Amino acid sequence: MSVETEDDLGAEARRLRVETLILLRWLAIAGQMIATLGTYYILNFDFPIGMCFVAILTSAVLNVSLRIGMPRSFRLDDVEAAVLLAYDIMQLAALLYLTGGVVNSFAMLFLAPVMISAVSLPRKLTLLLGILMIAAATVLTVEYMPLPWRADEHLTFPLLYRVGVWIALALSASFIGIYAARVSDESRLLAGALAATELVLERAQHLTQLDGLAAAAAHELGTPLATITLISKELQRTAAAEAPAMKEDLALLVQEARRCREILSKLNSLGADQGDVMNVLSLGALIEEVIEPYRDGGVDVEVIKRGETPEPSCARNPGLLYGLGNLAENSVDFARSKVRVDARWSASLVVLVIEDDGPGFPPDVLARLGDPYVRGRSSERRVKAEPGAGLGLGLFIAKTLLERSGATLQIDNIALPHSGARVVVTWSRAAFERRPER
Repeated sequence: MSVETEDDLGAEARRLRVETLILLRWLAIAGQMIATLGTYYILNFDFPIGMCFVAILTSAVLNVSLRIGMPRSFRLDDVEAAVLLAYDIMQLAALLYLTGGVVNSFAMLFLAPVMISAVSLPRKLTLLLGILMIAAATVLTVEYMPLPWRADEHLTFPLLYRVGVWIALALSASFIGIYAARVSDESRLLAGALAATELVLERAQHLTQLDGLAAAAAHELGTPLATITLISKELQRTAAAEAPAMKEDLALLVQEARRCREILSKLNSLGADQGDVMNVLSLGALIEEVIEPYRDGGVDVEVIKRGETPEPSCARNPGLLYGLGNLAENSVDFARSKVRVDARWSASLVVLVIEDDGPGFPPDVLARLGDPYVRGRSSERRVKAEPGAGLGLGLFIAKTLLERSGATLQIDNIALPHSGARVVVTWSRAAFERRPER
C-alpha cells in the first residue's frame, strides 16, 4: 500500500460524522439548560437568563438544521468540522460572558472542542481552534458580566486570580491537545499497519490456495477430456477406412488430448497432499529460499548451520517466508559487504541470527523498532527509495507474521569495535515444527 493511499484512508476514517457533533451538542444544550435554570430558580441568583437562553436556542436551531439538511451518516470535511467546533467555542464564550467570565467554573468546557479537534482534525486546524479558545478566554479575563451571586453580596476576583485561570486554561488546552493528537495518531497508525499486515496475509493465503483451485479444475476437466479422447480414438478407427484424409487430424487431436491429461495430472497433484516434500522445508531449505533472491545483490551472504540434533523442518508458511525475507532484505540493503545468517538448533529451541556489517540502527530508532511508521533523525541507516519505505511498516509486518508463527524477536546492534545490526529470531522447536491441521 502506498503512502498516499494510507494517508487518504486515514483522512477518510478520521473525518467526523455530523451525527456525532449533533449528539455532543444536544448533550451540551441539556447541560447548559439545567445549569441555567438551576442557578436562576433554585439558587435564586440573578443574571440575564433571557440572553443565555438566546445563545442556547441558537445551538438548538443549528442542531435541528444540521439534522434536517444532512443525512446521519454524512462525514464532514475538516474545514466544516472546524467551523462547527469554532461555533461551539464562541457560543460557550457568550454564555460565560453573561455569567462571570473565566472565573465561572464551567470555563473548563472550553477544552472540549479543542480535544475533539485534536483527535479528529489536522494539527493546523486544531492550532487555529486553540488560538480562538485562548483569545476568547483572554477577552473573558477582562470583560464579563458579574458572576451570579447573592443579591446582598458583591463577589469580585482580583486580576491575578483571573490571569491564573487564563494560564491554566491555556496550558490545559495545549497539553490535552498534544496528548490527544499523539494518542489518536498512534492508534490510527497502528490500525493502518495491522490492516496492511492483514492484506499481506490475505494475499499469501490466496497464493497458497491456487494449488487447490488447480487441483479442483483438473478433477472437473478430467471426465470430459476422457470422453473427448475416447470419441477421438473411435473416429480415428472409422476414418482409417472411410475418410483417410482425416486420419492425421484425428491422430493430432488424440495426441493433444493426451498432453492435456498429463498437464491436468500434474495440477491435480499440487493439492493432493499438504504434507508432501513441496510443503515441508528443512531449516536449511527455508534459509536458502529466503536468501536466494539476494545472492547476486553485491553482498556476500554467509550461511552457518549447527545443531545438536537432526535438522528441524517446518511446514511451508507464506507468513514465515515473508517475515524472514523482509529481515534478510533489510540486512542486504544496509550491509557494506557481508550478511551472516547463523542457524542453531537443539532439542528444544530453533534460533536464527541475521547480522550485517552496515551502520546499525540509530539509537533514537532502536528502542522503537517493531512499531509501525518509525522515523529516525539519523541518516546513517538510510531510508530506501521506494514509496513508504523506511517508516518501519515492513519490519512491523515481519515481526507480526513471525510472532504468529510462534517466534520471538530481539533486535539490537552488534557491540563495538564492530558495527552492524543483529536480529535474533527464536522459536521453541515444537512451534517451529508444528504442522497445520488438515
